[in-house]
Amino acid sequence: MAETVPVTVKILDKEFRIACPKSEQNDLLASADLLNSRMAELRDSGKVIGTDRIAVMAALNLTHEFLQNQNESHGQDQSVTQRLDAMCNRIEEVLQETRQMEI
Repeated sequence: MAETVPVTVKILDKEFRIACPKSEQNDLLASADLLNSRMAELRDSGKVIGTDRIAVMAALNLTHEFLQNQNESHGQDQSVTQRLDAMCNRIEEVLQETRQMEI
């Protein structure tokens, strides 16, 4: 079982203490920094009022960005797979032609 350590993060001037696997501490701190930055942008824009609403809007924005990146990656994976399939088919064709020439 991974050793957990208490990590203190600060989001919108409030401190939160979170138990985290030691190996993931840097990722947690980076995540908290990103969330704090996004929430501060929303707060400072004046368009969203209230910490709860700011948190929800930041979460929705980050989730939307995540899903867009995931969809783009999936599309790229499909493109690579299609190109690899085409290359494999072409290699098979060339091998077939070479075998026929040897006969």
